[in-house]
Amino acid sequence: MRTELEVLEKRLKDRFVKAFATYHLINDDDHILVALSGGKDSLCLLELLAKRARIQHPRFAVEAVHVRMENIKYETSTDYLQKFCDELGVKLHVCTTRFEIGDATEANIKKQKQPCFLCSWYRRKKIFDLAQELGCNKIALGHHQDDILHTALMNLFYEGRFGTMPALLQMKKMPLQIIRPLCLIKESDIQRYAELRGYQKQIKLCPFEHESNRTNIKHLYDKVEQMNPETRHSLWNALVREGKLIENS
Repeated sequence: MRTELEVLEKRLKDRFVKAFATYHLINDDDHILVALSGGKDSLCLLELLAKRARIQHPRFAVEAVHVRMENIKYETSTDYLQKFCDELGVKLHVCTTRFEIGDATEANIKKQKQPCFLCSWYRRKKIFDLAQELGCNKIALGHHQDDILHTALMNLFYEGRFGTMPALLQMKKMPLQIIRPLCLIKESDIQRYAELRGYQKQIKLCPFEHESNRTNIKHLYDKVEQMNPETRHSLWNALVREGKLIENS
């Protein structure tokens, strides 16, 4: 009889393979750079990609990058990430960047971008630069299906538009595609897999982490899903019908 870990691992692999087949995320001769934050999602993503690359169908190469923010302590043990990558046979690049935070006065807060936006922007910039330097044609991000659905609701309720983070995004200004191979996988499955596999948790979470619009949307989504268990499928199908999961930028 198969163990819980074996059953869960098969489900993750099946959903992962279905995602890259459905949305054409991986092709022969791809060179993929995985954004490895050290959280459960990016660790799971790297593991699935690295193990799939060994099958050589399709044939593709995988590398990983971990970006440290010099002036914000949002950390994962580099030693752990290096060991994790070594076990998978994946080369790890560790980069450092930073951004300036203005005085926390009301006037400055209104004028400047929020720290979460700036942190994400500078991390992404570092990842894009490294991807082009290494000759990668794709960057893989660890957003799962819940992230994509919650983003769709946030855009609808707060911006008045129907859209989300696509499974496949073709960048117009650079020869890169952004892919999200976990797009068909539930967060709860990744959470349980991380527990069973013994993924090491991040040393210190971001000091700016707090209740946000995304947190509120997550609570709202959970309540709606309790009322209607088919909510996940209905919202996902709406995104598919409107062509929101494959986009150009």
